[in-house]
Amino acid sequence: MQIHSILLLQVGTPPAEIRDVHGDLCDWFSRLLAVPLDEMMVVRVFEGDPLPPPDPDRIAIITGSWAMVTERLPWSELTAQWIRDVLALEMPLFGVCYGHQLMAHALGGRVDYHPDGRELGCKRVLLLSDASDDPLLESCPQSFFAQLTHEQSVLEAPPGATVLARTEHDGHQIIRYGRNAISAQFHPEFTPEILSACIRRRAPLLRSEGYDPQQMIDAIVPAPEAAELLRRFVATHREQQVLS
Repeated sequence: MQIHSILLLQVGTPPAEIRDVHGDLCDWFSRLLAVPLDEMMVVRVFEGDPLPPPDPDRIAIITGSWAMVTERLPWSELTAQWIRDVLALEMPLFGVCYGHQLMAHALGGRVDYHPDGRELGCKRVLLLSDASDDPLLESCPQSFFAQLTHEQSVLEAPPGATVLARTEHDGHQIIRYGRNAISAQFHPEFTPEILSACIRRRAPLLRSEGYDPQQMIDAIVPAPEAAELLRRFVATHREQQVLS
């Protein structure tokens, strides 16, 4: 198995005040997976790094972003085509937040601003009936907490996709796209401290929208089940690569 078996497509970077304290997105995923950065291939797509050819011997993760899928930015549309190529080769792929939405967009779903506004905070994710026999989710509890921050959502899943989880706000929290591809609207890589920093940064805006930022921060709890989903995805596909 090659040393850079994990390919991280970074599609954004946190604001400086968050990055200076908590590190960049690639650091968050490195810590979550306990994989040093020099053992991952990080491609900063949003800065123009070229996309590598799809490779079934790698495990790809698409991160969250501060951009919006509906902006149809050139790098984002190139990544959408790359997603289609990846799925044709059955390369393992996990999309997070923006990556979740971009996968849906690439494969024929509909992404836009949620009609009920943003979803921000530590929220309870509920598994749907199809999750009971999903290999990644069959050992999960029926509900678990996850850290969330997004304004846009998958409003319609692509044809043939299977929706596996929801929150009270968003009906498409986890979507399965075949044996090797899955995505989540929530952030498995977020710690409570990172989510708290995101809320503090937006506190004036949140107050203007009628939210109580401190109440949102006080409601944050660790979300180990959400974090474990991505760890399990990577571990499972690494094991399959070793065996093959």
